[in-house]
Amino acid sequence: MFLYLSTLTVLIPLASLTGLFYLASVEENFPQGCTSTSSLCFYSLLLPITIPVYVFFHLRTWMGIKLFRHN
Repeated sequence: MFLYLSTLTVLIPLASLTGLFYLASVEENFPQGCTSTSSLCFYSLLLPITIPVYVFFHLRTWMGIKLFRHN
């Protein structure tokens, strides 16, 4: 089964937000427990921000290459 980039861009943040809401309801020290990199909570906060930033900079780099080649 092949997943497209647009599908992954939507599914990964949704899955991590689901994990974030699950951890917020289960852990009693939720905001303080998210600072350790070994915690699953840390990555559920990191993924929804990382994916759009990566896509933005990837498209910006691609546009820069296109503009450089056509000038």
